[in-house]
Amino acid sequence: MSGQRVIAGRRARLCTHRRAVLILAGLATAVFALSLMVGGTFYGPLEVIRVILGDSVAGASFTVGELRLPRAVMGLLTGCAFGIAGVTFQTLLRNPLASPDIIGISTGASAAAVFGIVILGLGGMAVSLLALGGAVATAVAVYMLSIKDGFTGTRLILIGIGVAAMMNSVVTWVLSQAPAWSLATAMQWLTGSLNGATWESVVPLALAFAILVPVLALQGRSLDLLRLGDDSAAGLGVRVDRTRILVIVCAVALLAFATAAAGPIAFVAFMSGPIAARLVGPAGGLRLPAGLVGAILVMVSDLVAQYLLGTRFPVGVVTGVLGAPYLVYLLIRTNRSGGSL
Repeated sequence: MSGQRVIAGRRARLCTHRRAVLILAGLATAVFALSLMVGGTFYGPLEVIRVILGDSVAGASFTVGELRLPRAVMGLLTGCAFGIAGVTFQTLLRNPLASPDIIGISTGASAAAVFGIVILGLGGMAVSLLALGGAVATAVAVYMLSIKDGFTGTRLILIGIGVAAMMNSVVTWVLSQAPAWSLATAMQWLTGSLNGATWESVVPLALAFAILVPVLALQGRSLDLLRLGDDSAAGLGVRVDRTRILVIVCAVALLAFATAAAGPIAFVAFMSGPIAARLVGPAGGLRLPAGLVGAILVMVSDLVAQYLLGTRFPVGVVTGVLGAPYLVYLLIRTNRSGGSL
């Protein structure tokens, strides 16, 4: 009888999880559609659908097809990528503070990009590639420094915070040397913005997303078992070191491609996992819900930044305003109850 109650409770939690995921998917779809319709000129759903299907619609073909659609796709993909990468780190290290924003990976990408813009005079794809390299190099450095005498999540987080402080110092120094013509570009890139979204910048991120997300999904069960601890996971058949390295490489690459495309949109990777965990409950994985939450955060924040503040701001300004108090709240809650999602 007790076994039947356990099974029934598990099924109920799974149903709640699936229902919450469907609601999040519906919200993400609605916000995506709204992003295509609103702007200086409002276009109705039928006009937007015609443009997507390839019909020629006066005014809408350019505005929707060449301006709004790449921007909306970029917001959707970057939000999903940041959300999935963030919750992957938080799950792997069993701590909601273990976000790429906090442990220095995003800051490493920012430092490399700003150095390229200000010191080397680079632009466009060259800056994106430099940011990609900066994120990967920072992740490798943090991981290598943290595995001395055995891997522990707490050590990685503390080392990551220290590396992030060093990278912030590099950013500050580079900005102090910046001429006026490059300062604005560097600051916009540091904040995170969808303003430069084009199909050329969307394609690399879409390809990386299509490759890396399925790999992370295939490692989902092993990653969830790692939350039990290395010994318990190994006892259940998980190849701990191999799984950890593969998951970290995929999450870093996903984050790096998203950062290279849109800049380090503040706090999205940090907020998405904990918010998703509150919404969908403990049953089921958090990667898909966190990705949907991240997409919603980025697209809604971009709409607010573009149309509701009187002047147009980069999307990272709004996510930064949302994320800073959430970080304080999470620090307080984690200090009281321990570090788990």
